[in-house]
Amino acid sequence: MTFSYFPGCTLKTKGKQLDLYGRKAAQALGFELCELPDWQCCGAVYPMAKDEIATRLSSVRALAAARDAGQELVTLCSACHHVIKRVNGDLKRDETIASRVQNYLQLDVPYTGETTVLHYLEVLRDRIGFDELAKKVTNPLTGRKIGAYYGCLLLRPGKEMGFDDPENPTILEDFIRAIGAEPVVWARRNECCGGYTVVEGKEFARKQVDKLMENAKACGAEELITACPLCMYNLTANAEAGLPVHYFTELLAEALGVKEDAE
Repeated sequence: MTFSYFPGCTLKTKGKQLDLYGRKAAQALGFELCELPDWQCCGAVYPMAKDEIATRLSSVRALAAARDAGQELVTLCSACHHVIKRVNGDLKRDETIASRVQNYLQLDVPYTGETTVLHYLEVLRDRIGFDELAKKVTNPLTGRKIGAYYGCLLLRPGKEMGFDDPENPTILEDFIRAIGAEPVVWARRNECCGGYTVVEGKEFARKQVDKLMENAKACGAEELITACPLCMYNLTANAEAGLPVHYFTELLAEALGVKEDAE
């Protein structure tokens, strides 16, 4: 299986490990991530205003490139996935936005939402299958009690993202089982970490993170995993006394026995 791949800016800087381990794990699982040439920043925040066209254009370029390659488009960063998936929905459903985008880009073939956008976790669940993933695990993470931290961007708005049940998600818990560890279900795993407030309201972000950590600890988690670089920053930089936090791809690479190759 071969997919077009949009890494995003943070995975080239502060979030390099999310990308690096994801690529190594993909090789071990037998699928290929073809990084799109000349991709541009997705903008990090989905534009809510319908007349805000320019900030949608980089996402549309990536989507059109994947379409032209005849491939589904895979993302790893939660923010990139959120923006690109929702912009793709705009182009499918809103003729006004689609026509304005075409006026800007002048694509040879207008883009109208043809590309399927997948998060890496959806590839594991829906294209590989967690049962098949479990068969390829060479170093099961037995005995480790891991809490899944979803945050908000992967799950909401639920109908548009279509990722999992926003109130009771299971994809990360199923992933944790597949790599041989014990998932810990905790109440605040799908709440916002406060990451977008950290510049103007660091104290609020710190309080939010402390609530998350206290809840995860109380439920028995000994470590957390996430797919979001912003959440990773906030959970590690602003927690008073937090749990260890990993990108999910790091533990995937470890379970598949390719973590050392990626370091």
